Parts: sequence; C-alpha cells; structure tokens
Amino acid sequence: MTATVPPIAELNAPPSWRTVDFISDLHLQAAEPATFQAWQHYMESTPADAVFILGDLFEVWVGDDAVGADLPPAPQACFEARCARLLGQTAGRLDVFFMHGNRDFLVGQTLVGESLMDLCHITLLGDPTVLAFAGQRWLLSHGDALCLDDVDYMQFRQQVRSSAWQQAFLAKPLPERQAIARGLRQQSEARKKSGVSYADVDTPAARQWLAAAKARTLIHGHTHKPAEHDLGDGCSRVVLSDWDAGAPVPRADVLRLSASGLQRIALL
Repeated sequence: MTATVPPIAELNAPPSWRTVDFISDLHLQAAEPATFQAWQHYMESTPADAVFILGDLFEVWVGDDAVGADLPPAPQACFEARCARLLGQTAGRLDVFFMHGNRDFLVGQTLVGESLMDLCHITLLGDPTVLAFAGQRWLLSHGDALCLDDVDYMQFRQQVRSSAWQQAFLAKPLPERQAIARGLRQQSEARKKSGVSYADVDTPAARQWLAAAKARTLIHGHTHKPAEHDLGDGCSRVVLSDWDAGAPVPRADVLRLSASGLQRIALL
C-alpha cells in the first residue's frame, strides 16, 4: 500500500516556552484507575509549558456528549467528566494540545452541547502537525496513518474518519454508541490474544512525510514500541511509550523536549 502525504499543519511555539512534553496511548478507562491516577499526578505536577497528547488518551470515546452538559464535582462525575475536568484544570495553567488517535478520533465531535475542546480550553491538532520549537522543526503524528501494511485497519480508518460515518454514528443514542464501542473493544482484545502481529510504521512513508514537512524528527505513538529509529540522512523517528500503571512492570513515560534536546522520563 502506498502513502500520500496529508496536509501538514504548522504550530510555532511562543518565545515563552522552555519545555514541552509529549505523551500518547494512555488508553484511559474507568476499569483501570491506576493509570488514571498516574496521569492525574503527572498533569497536576508537570513543569512543562505545554503538553502534547498525541492520540489514544482514551481507550474509547463515543462523542463529547458523554461528558454531559457541565462538569459536576469529581466524586459524582462520570469517568469522561472526571477526565475533562482534569484537562480543563491543566489547561488553566499551561497549554494543552490534543491529536486524534485510532481509539479517540471522535474527541471534539458532538451534535449537541459544547465540544470537549471548548469545554476544557484545549487545542485540537491536525495529524500531522509540525511544531517549530527550539530552532528546529518536529513532525508530530499519532502514527496509525503510517502503518501501511495493516490494510484492514487502513480501510477501517478511512471509513470511520469520514464525516458521513461520524455524523451517522453520533446521531445514535449514547447507550447504543457505548454498546458498539464495547463490542469493538472486545474484538480488539480478542485480536491481541490471538497473537497476531501488528504492522509498524512504514519507513519510506515516514521519510516522505519528513521531507514534505522540512523536518528531521518524527515523534509519534500508536505502536506501543518506545524507541528511536535512524531513518538515514540525519532523519529519525521517536516512538512514545504507552501507559499501563497496573501492568506487572508498570509503564508511564513522558518524552520531554527542551533546547538541550529530547529526554525520555519514566514516571513509574
């Protein structure tokens, strides 16, 4: 399967920024409170000037109306509202950016009420986006659009990212959407347990995106394989960690960028 370079958005960091953080693939869900607590502690304590969430913050997101019309006190709030409250509180003291992942591509979408972006005062980024910071250009992506060998997923992605599919899905009652999401999660878990291998990012496509963006480094998530890959000619791709605070070996890494370069920080 061949790749086409999508439109590339641009974001120029303000001069006041000294440090920015990148996280992805937390897959937050009510059934895994330890990961939520790790995220909460991080969001309340990070010294960064900006946090970039590069997709799959949530295990599933069926539309912004799941949050409700307002944000009730945390103990009474549903899980989605608790997450929204934390996002809003963090955005009150630093800049928060969100990019869609393959699990939460409906963040920012609703047929009724405020969008999560407006409610929490966070900024939705296009995928991919170039961040101009510290004298360099950094290409940011969730990464799923570059896994070209996963043909079935790429076809599914094209379908669910269409405006027609999303409008039809959001028109369904919230309980029906939640039931559909549970079914999709069960299918995903069954696929994992079957031992099937997942496609990795396609190197020629990554190089093509970097060339179009006039950038040297691609930062992405999705694959759950944190590493740094040399793409040749001075180019590289840096893969973010997924988070699972309840795993036998807990993991929750942040990739921190400053004028001195990239630093991977293990929070657990």
